[in-house]
Amino acid sequence: MPTNTSNSSNKPVRVRFAPSPTGDLHVGNIRTALFDWAYARHTGGQFIFRIEDTDRERVTDEYIKAAQDTLKWLGLDWDEGPEVGGPYGPYLQSQRLDIYEEWAAKFLAQGDAYHCYCSSEELEARREAQKAANVAPGYDGKCRSISEGDLAKYKSEGRLPVLRMRMPDGSTTFNDSIRGDVTFDHNFVPDFVLVRGDGSPLYTLAVAVDDIMMKVTHVLRGEDLLSSTPRQIRVYQAMGVAESDYPTFAHLPFVMGQDNAKLSKRNGEVSIAWYRERGFLPEAICNYLALLGWSPGDDRENVTMKELTELFTVERVHSSPARFDMKKLEAINGDKIRELTLDELLKRTAPFLIKDGVITGAPAELEVVKSALPIIQERIATLAEVSQMLKFLFVAKFEVEAEELPKIKDEQSQMVLKKADEILRALSNWEHETIHEALKKALIEELGLKPRIAFSALRIAVTGSHISPPLFESLELLGRERSLERIAASIN
Repeated sequence: MPTNTSNSSNKPVRVRFAPSPTGDLHVGNIRTALFDWAYARHTGGQFIFRIEDTDRERVTDEYIKAAQDTLKWLGLDWDEGPEVGGPYGPYLQSQRLDIYEEWAAKFLAQGDAYHCYCSSEELEARREAQKAANVAPGYDGKCRSISEGDLAKYKSEGRLPVLRMRMPDGSTTFNDSIRGDVTFDHNFVPDFVLVRGDGSPLYTLAVAVDDIMMKVTHVLRGEDLLSSTPRQIRVYQAMGVAESDYPTFAHLPFVMGQDNAKLSKRNGEVSIAWYRERGFLPEAICNYLALLGWSPGDDRENVTMKELTELFTVERVHSSPARFDMKKLEAINGDKIRELTLDELLKRTAPFLIKDGVITGAPAELEVVKSALPIIQERIATLAEVSQMLKFLFVAKFEVEAEELPKIKDEQSQMVLKKADEILRALSNWEHETIHEALKKALIEELGLKPRIAFSALRIAVTGSHISPPLFESLELLGRERSLERIAASIN
């Protein structure tokens, strides 16, 4: 008989973000967490943070701590979970093993599950035979009924059985809030493993039990988990849960790279830690990821976290894959940087400057940085660019970058530098407007040079690179003495 499930109850919303952190959280993880968090905040519900760490070899304490730190950095605060607690804890699956063991024993006693002694070699051989016969590959139910003789043989061989859930004939249909009704024929959902031979639970058991026991009402997760839904519903049935108490499912679209392949390191960096290290703002990351598969209902791309919680609904999530565009993320990040106050920008950039060895963090250095930030705030896309932009102000022993040297050694560049040196030494007012006017008159109006040619060599001579803040403001910040010293050193 078909099983049709839907949840139309008006219970308070409870959503969960339940990663299995075997490394740094990635773009897909965080997009899911963001949508869960926004939905909870929009509805006045609860956002649960749960760690799926039954695989303790791959899910380490370090990765668990890093996952928590990433959510905090992004501003995705949780109402229940690690460090916070809650009425349905513990929130690490490794601390709930006795709960899964009890349910597994109950399923076995009820006849919903059975022990399977098939070896991996036997399973693989049968799968190959299924492929050769053009039969859908999957477990064939061999151990659903085991003779006394076979059972004694398996035990004498020391085989440790897995526990399999018995799938009934028919199909499962459930309503997905994004995709509508979805049906899975059970011919393509074979009996699945709940518990490994060593007694450890698999995802299909733990996730279903936890969602019910933690009273989760809505499961927003990636499309890659769509096919696991009928298995979870089967566990709910074995638990004796009423259909009205099943969570409502919403499977989010894939995030694809620019080449329309699934996002990976090859076509767009995956790890959120990578973006953090390169100076992307958490609010920019959340803003951009919110637009991957969701829309606020108009064409605007600048969305604050507050607006996201006000506007987010599952109905506005698209079913088609979203494409990750690094340039758009950089543009949004640049916009967010320009919205920061000067004090906030200083607070955010100082750690990068200190990490890169540009400054030590002394108050006098920070004052110089603060005075320089207004001239680069409009020009940077990430905070990590600040070190390259401002290092010329702090180097103890100034040197022009090696690859830039040829650009100031040619005859025309030397002529420009000599003329600039002459003009600047005659200036009594060392402010960028005065510097600009004097150099413009001498190099552009009198010598007839184009601005790029007139100022490029001078920029390199003063800052050491063609990547720097505006030239005239840089000269003012650097000061008369150091500026003239550097220009003189660049003249052969």
